[in-house]
Amino acid sequence: MNNLIPEKEFSNEELITSLIESYWVSVKKLAFTYVKDWVLAEDITQEVFIKCYKNLDQFRGESSYKTWLYRVTVNRCKDEYKSKWFKTLWIFEEIKDKVGENIVSAEISYLKNYEETVISELVLTLPVKYREVIILYYYEEFSLEEIQNLLSLNINTIKTRLRRGKMKLKKVYERNGD
Repeated sequence: MNNLIPEKEFSNEELITSLIESYWVSVKKLAFTYVKDWVLAEDITQEVFIKCYKNLDQFRGESSYKTWLYRVTVNRCKDEYKSKWFKTLWIFEEIKDKVGENIVSAEISYLKNYEETVISELVLTLPVKYREVIILYYYEEFSLEEIQNLLSLNINTIKTRLRRGKMKLKKVYERNGD
C-alpha cells in the first residue's frame, strides 16, 4: 500500500480514507519530531490530511503517497516552527519507543528502553537540519533518494548532515556520561 496505485479507480474519499488508515500515525510522529508537542502534532496531522484531500487531483504520481504526505508534513511543520507563537512554546513530552523484540529480563528491557529514550531525546535537541535527516533515515527508514525528493536537497548535503548529526549526537551522549 506504499503507492496506492489502484488497479481500479478509487474515489477521492476512498483514497484519503486509505491514506489516513495507512499513514496517520507516521505523519503524527513525524510532525512531533519537529514541534515536540503531541497536541500540536495531532493538529498538524489533521491539517496535512485535509490539505492532501483538497489537492488529491493535483497529485502527479512522481513519488509515493507516503513521500508526498511527508513533504506536506515537513513543510507544514517548518511553517509552524517559523511562527511567532511556536517560538514561545517549549513543551516537551517523552517519546514512546518500541521495546525490543526478544527481551530476556525486566532489567534488560528497562536499560534498552532507557537508552532508546535518551537517544530519542538527544535527537530532538539537534538543530532541525540534522534532526530531520536522522529521523527520516534511521527512524522512518527512508532511502537517501527518498529524503532527497522529500526535502529537495542535494544527496551529498543529506550525507553530510547525517554524518554531522551523528557526530553531534555522539558528543552530547558522551558528555552526558550515558
